[in-house]
Amino acid sequence: MSPSLSSFVEAYREAGRIAAEVRERAKRLVRANKRLIEICDRVEGWIMELGGAPAFPCNLSINEVAAHYTSPLGDRSVVPDRSIVKVDLGVHIDGYIADTAVTVCLNPEYEDLKRAAEEGLQAAIEVLRAGIRASEVGAVIERKIREWGFKPIRNLTGHRISKYNLHAGEVIPNVHSRLCRQRLAVGDIYAVEPFTTLPTAAGEVVNGAWGHICLFQRKRPVKGRTAKEMLSFIRSSYKTLPFAERWVLRRFPSEVGKEAFQELLRSKCLHTYPILVERSRAPVAQAEHTVLIRENGCQVLTEL
Repeated sequence: MSPSLSSFVEAYREAGRIAAEVRERAKRLVRANKRLIEICDRVEGWIMELGGAPAFPCNLSINEVAAHYTSPLGDRSVVPDRSIVKVDLGVHIDGYIADTAVTVCLNPEYEDLKRAAEEGLQAAIEVLRAGIRASEVGAVIERKIREWGFKPIRNLTGHRISKYNLHAGEVIPNVHSRLCRQRLAVGDIYAVEPFTTLPTAAGEVVNGAWGHICLFQRKRPVKGRTAKEMLSFIRSSYKTLPFAERWVLRRFPSEVGKEAFQELLRSKCLHTYPILVERSRAPVAQAEHTVLIRENGCQVLTEL
C-alpha cells in the first residue's frame, strides 16, 4: 500500500473507530422523556472528545420520521414513550468521513422492524466487493427485508463518500433498481443504510417541515456585518459538510445573530434540509455502516 493510500485509509479507519464507539454510547443514552437536544449535544461532544469532528449534526429521527431531524436551539422536545428512535451520526478526520446509524426500540412491537434493517445491512456487507453493481446490492437488501415481512424505503439510499463530501454522487439503493448500474471499485467508500417500514406502509419518504440542518450553498452578497462574519465562520468551520443551525447561533448568541442567520437563508447562501417523513406515517427503522470496498469483499469501518 502506498504511503498516500495508507494515510487515506487510516484516516477513514480512525473516523470509523470514533463513530462506532459513540454509536454504542448513544444507544444507552436514548430513553423515554430524555430531551433531544441533550442527546444531540452529548453525541457531538463525545465525537470531539475522542479526537474527531462531527461530519454532520446528530440526527434523532422518531417513529415515522426517517431522517434529518436535529434539535434547534432551545428545543424542548423529548423522546416519546414506546417510540422507535434512529440515531444517525457522522465523524470526520481532516475531511475523511465515517457515517453510521442505529435504531433504539422503546416499544417491543418494533424489534423485528429494527432487526430487518440490521439483517438487510448484514446481507449487503456479505456481497459487497469490487465489480458488483449497486443494483445487485439493492436487490439483496430488499430480498432480506422482505423475508422478515417488512418493506424497504425505496427512495432512501446509501451513498458514496469522498473527502469533505458526504454524498459524493453514486448511491446504493435499498431495492432492486435498474437506474443504479455502476460497479463498485477498489478503494471506494460507501455508507450503506437500509431503512425499513411496515408491509402496509407506502414505503417512501416525503418532505416534511423544514429542519435545522444546513449546508453552505454558494457565496452571495449579504448586507449585514454580522451576516458577513457568520458566512465566513461557516465556510471556514464546516466547508462543504452539513452543520446545525444551533452550532452557529451558539457562536453568535444574540438577536443580531438570529437575524444574520435569517439573512443568509434569504440570500440562499445556505441550503436547509427538510425533515423526511414516511408518506403513510408508518414507523421507520434504520441501520448503517460505512465500508471500504476491497477486491474480494469489504472492510466495515464503523464496527468495534
